[in-house]
Amino acid sequence: MAANNKTDPMTLPTPPALRLPGLRSVPARAALFRVGGAALLSLLPVLASAAETAANSHASAPHLDGGSLSALWVIPFAGILLSIALFPLLAPAVWHHHFGKISAAWALAFLVPFAAVFGMDLALYELAHTVLLEYIPFIVLLTALFTVAGGVRITGTLVGTPAANTLGLGIGTVLASFMGTTGASMLLIRPMLRANEKRHHKTHTMVFFIFLVSNIGGALTPLGDPPLFLGFLKGVEFFWPTVHLFAPTALLVACLLALYFVIDLVLYRRDPGRTIEADDIEEREPIRMEGKVNLLLLAAVVGAVLLSGVWHPGVTVTVYHVPVALESIVSQALLIGIALLSLRLTSGKSRMMNGFTWGPILEVAKLFAAIFLTIIPAIAILRAGTDGALGAVIEAVNRDGQPVPAAYFWATGILSSFLDNAPTYLIFFNTAGGDAAHLMNDLAVTLAAISASAVFMGANTYIGNAPNFMVKAIAEERGVRMPSFFGYMLWSFGILVPLFGVVTLLFFL
Repeated sequence: MAANNKTDPMTLPTPPALRLPGLRSVPARAALFRVGGAALLSLLPVLASAAETAANSHASAPHLDGGSLSALWVIPFAGILLSIALFPLLAPAVWHHHFGKISAAWALAFLVPFAAVFGMDLALYELAHTVLLEYIPFIVLLTALFTVAGGVRITGTLVGTPAANTLGLGIGTVLASFMGTTGASMLLIRPMLRANEKRHHKTHTMVFFIFLVSNIGGALTPLGDPPLFLGFLKGVEFFWPTVHLFAPTALLVACLLALYFVIDLVLYRRDPGRTIEADDIEEREPIRMEGKVNLLLLAAVVGAVLLSGVWHPGVTVTVYHVPVALESIVSQALLIGIALLSLRLTSGKSRMMNGFTWGPILEVAKLFAAIFLTIIPAIAILRAGTDGALGAVIEAVNRDGQPVPAAYFWATGILSSFLDNAPTYLIFFNTAGGDAAHLMNDLAVTLAAISASAVFMGANTYIGNAPNFMVKAIAEERGVRMPSFFGYMLWSFGILVPLFGVVTLLFFL
């Protein structure tokens, strides 16, 4: 998350992201104007700072020493996580109406004491760094994918049989490595929900959807998940994950699809909501796709993300000591334009029939704003390495000065389950030496362990990866009863953790 200073070699721009347009209703237009106005206002400090960039180029940024932070600074982060976990169970009505205020309260519970102890200058720097280089790119990308994928509507007769569901999960898993876990999730979640709308038992399908499409499927290319994209930016070859992570990914996918098919078959046979078999439908409507132009726009989103990784003009705009690279600005502008174009080119009726609303992305935006801010001290402590309050974690992954792949797999994965998996990947990438050429060859098993766990173990919790929460929000909006925060962890710990143990034994010992 937040860097210790602006020249921190571990700090890289997170892949681009996006803000929200509106639909064709009056409230949606109002939302669009609000976002447009906010975008224009956000440019003012950028333009103003551009004039100061040359004069301030030699000024040093404030520095946060993670080694000086105690573990108490992680309390607000733990607070937002516990709020997400417990409020929906203990006070669902309060959470539904006030989760934004609760999230803001935890963010302030970190920022206010931090400013009082370390000074307003450092607090503003950490806030600007997190918002400009991490949160805005994150939410822009998510909103672009959410908007574009929400314009694709599959019509016709969709029946959620065990075979059809398993095939759908398999297709989504493959797509995740080429269009990202978020893109694949947003493209396929609504067709999957439609296909199973007459089924009584649907929760297990959404859980396995998160396992496979929203996480594990993204392990084979840098397009699949942000940690691998950061590895690409650090010098890891584009197809290195394809070669070195194929076997563990294939094993996990095969086991999960087989297990899902058995579970779904059992539940399907006892499902009171099952009224027809696919072969018994006399008047089936052919499968058609509306909003095909959005498939091209999805490809454009992928192109905009890649742009920030391959185009480096060396131009930056400095905002309160935070250098924002031109490629990041251009990439985010393209993503916003793509989202607006999707709204323009897609029928409002088609989106309405697709069940498209802004609710899920607004929920993610509010909750992750608090998560991104309160996680600042946790990441700073980890970046301090053995000098930080979590130094024992860093020490545990090496033995006699040599990395232990199995330890890297579990340390990276456990932290990626609760922290942002992209900076967690970078922390352990650098702990293992940080030299991409050396890691890809002499320490290939260690790099594979770091890469695999950062992607795979994002499936362990709802907050492990952004699409997890989005799938949950969309499913609940469509009437699916999703597990609670801890209820979901019972699924993941009961199914995924034993499989991760097998992966460790086969590939990382």
